Amino acid sequence: MEYKDYYKTLGVNKTATDDEIKSAYRNLARKYHPDVNKETGAEDKFKEVNEAYQVLSDTEKRKKYDQFGSEWQRYQHSGGQPGGFDWGPWQQSQGGRTSYRTVSPEEFSELFGGMGGSGSMGGMGGFSDFFETLFGQGGFSSNFGQQTRQAQPRRRDVEYEIDLSLHEAYNGTKRSLQFEDGHKIDASIPPGVKTGSKVRLSGQAGGADLFLKVNVLPDPVFKRKGADLYMDVPVDLYTAVLGGEVGINTMTKAIRLTIPEGSDSGKRFRLKGLGMPNLKNPTKFGDLYVTIQVTIPKHLTPAEKEKFREIRNMRVAK
Repeated sequence: MEYKDYYKTLGVNKTATDDEIKSAYRNLARKYHPDVNKETGAEDKFKEVNEAYQVLSDTEKRKKYDQFGSEWQRYQHSGGQPGGFDWGPWQQSQGGRTSYRTVSPEEFSELFGGMGGSGSMGGMGGFSDFFETLFGQGGFSSNFGQQTRQAQPRRRDVEYEIDLSLHEAYNGTKRSLQFEDGHKIDASIPPGVKTGSKVRLSGQAGGADLFLKVNVLPDPVFKRKGADLYMDVPVDLYTAVLGGEVGINTMTKAIRLTIPEGSDSGKRFRLKGLGMPNLKNPTKFGDLYVTIQVTIPKHLTPAEKEKFREIRNMRVAK
């Protein structure tokens, strides 16, 4: 098993102070952070730097590591002991637990500024066998990974608000988003979202989840209540009295709505299945409710007014 020289990894002396270790880590972590450095091997280098900092920034771990290093050097200088190096005294007893230092959100903000994500840097991946042998459970049981995840809080999720038109919410749409570091993603918005809906994009915010919080803008024609849509349609007096048809543009198509004779202003018609799609089941739709608003004719000619008088008189005579 390869010995890890954590001081060499951070480029500091064995007498380095906590501030010097932190400063070295800050510079190297910024240099190799996967959100910034896309070169091959950068992520592996970042993990090595993080592992070194996990040990050297923790008083107890650093003390144990230094003691181990002295024994290792004696072993190397002696030309190697028969049977190899005795790891026994350094391994954790089976079933023992080890705490892992994590970078707090405050430290992360200080170290990495506006880079995406937050929380423990250990979340970038597992530690080396050397680290696990020295600080983890003996035998390398699968519980090691579970302990690491328990000890390291996940990165904070990021929320971003987007505005959609009602038609975009009906059909579904895409949004191209660009982060400060130049990273771009194309987010798919499913049909049926409403104001307050959150679209989750796993791992798209520096390893954390990105949630797009939807705000559906008011529509000039339709009002929305849940999956149902409501609209008002003007109907002329003659059609309302005599009956007829009126043209309506729904969300997807134009239709002709039949108006029975003698329809009053405010009469509501239900058009089944012409409302919004259901977010969880886009094959199901709400209904469209159409309310007619009877319009009174204006600017009548004298002859037209006379006709209305005749009708009124006929009605009164009855």
